[in-house]
Amino acid sequence: MPRTAPNVIGRSVETDADHHLTGRRHHLVVVLTFLTGSADAIGFLALGGAFSSVMTGNMVLLGLSAGRGDADLALTSGCAIASFVVGVLAGARLAGRPEPDDPVWPRRVTWALLLELLVFLVFLVLWEVTLHDRGERVDLALLMLSATALGVQSSAVQRFGVPGLSSTYLTGTLTSLIAGVAVRRPWRGLRPHAHVLVALMTGAAVGALVARHLPAWAPALLIAPLLLVVAVAWPMTGRRPAWARR
Repeated sequence: MPRTAPNVIGRSVETDADHHLTGRRHHLVVVLTFLTGSADAIGFLALGGAFSSVMTGNMVLLGLSAGRGDADLALTSGCAIASFVVGVLAGARLAGRPEPDDPVWPRRVTWALLLELLVFLVFLVLWEVTLHDRGERVDLALLMLSATALGVQSSAVQRFGVPGLSSTYLTGTLTSLIAGVAVRRPWRGLRPHAHVLVALMTGAAVGALVARHLPAWAPALLIAPLLLVVAVAWPMTGRRPAWARR
């Protein structure tokens, strides 16, 4: 009996630590979702009228462009889709696929986010250099860089292997939230869905304001959240949950 109690206490402490780590991971995904909202607003308002992450919307725009005979819209939306696909491919190769014994924050997720950061740094340089004299081709190049970066981010978050966890495609998140409210699921289980949706809308609002009134600072909305996520996640990288250490 005296030897059993410490083991039980140890498991309890490890479980609390696991909850803390998964909670921190969720908060970091919320920050990434804020970045997504900002990127989509900047892309739509300042870079030709397409989205950086909402590929469903871009596919609709591509269909509209065909119906209207709008070659410019077809080029913009089509290039955004192609760039996102390239980002997803690169991100998936770097982040890898979920494994049964994955840590809470796999190391390869951090490497994928660093690739996203590199793409956004190129975006920053091109944005600032052309800030006062930017043509349509430069706008398209910036949109493609942003869409590529968001594709990488999408694959990185998928590495967590958590159903419904995403920082880019959130229609399913909205559906889950509303359906959960309809069937009266406990708010504790629905709160994470609400967090990411609010972060997306907040990021879009802030991105729209900055793109319109402080355009020189627009890249900061993409880089600063990413730097924060990488910095906070770094100590978590490779830490395994209690069940995986047994």
